[in-house]
Order: sequence, then structure tokens, then C-alpha cells
Amino acid sequence: MRQSFMGYLYLSLAIVAEVVATSALNASQGFTRLWPSVTTVVGYTIAFYALSLALRTIPMGIAYAVWAGVGIVLIALVGAVFFKQLPDVPAMVGMGCIITGVVLVTLVSNTASH
Repeated sequence: MRQSFMGYLYLSLAIVAEVVATSALNASQGFTRLWPSVTTVVGYTIAFYALSLALRTIPMGIAYAVWAGVGIVLIALVGAVFFKQLPDVPAMVGMGCIITGVVLVTLVSNTASH
């Protein structure tokens, strides 16, 4: 149980670091601004390292599905709040489907517990 908890803790860190890095990438304006560019590189480094630690206890397909799915939704929220990039209704429906998929994979499927 503790290993699984640590795996999901590392996965959460990977997701947050990836969201920060992607947000900074947008703010870096094509790597022309120093601190957003540095934040991007550091954020992605942390994200991939934390993902590698999560893969010790979470199956690769499950970890990647959760990482990508939650990351997509969080990036869309960050884009809407900080960059005024508002998703339209079809995009929000699609993100609702992604959230449903992540819930099914993590809470309902037995695959995540192996």
C-alpha cells in the first residue's frame, strides 16, 4: 500500500511539474525570455524524473494515461485563467471524457493495482 501511495505521490509531482513547465514554455515566447525558459527546462526535468520514480510501482500505461489526461485538463485550466485561452464547448466535453477515463483507470480498473 505504501509503495502505491508513493507511486501516486511521484506521479502527482510529475503532473504539477509538467503543468508548470508547459505554462512557462508558453510564457517563454519561443525561449526568448530567460526565466520562463529556465523554468521550462527545470520543470520538465523534474517531471520526467518524478514520472520515472512513479513507474517503479505504477504500470507504465496507467501512469502515462493519468499523467497525460490530468495534465491536459490542468493545462487547459491554466491557459484559461492565466493566458485567456478559453476552450469552447466541444473542448470542454472532450476534457470531461478525459476526466472520466482517468477516474475509470485509477478507481475502477484492476489494472492500476498490479
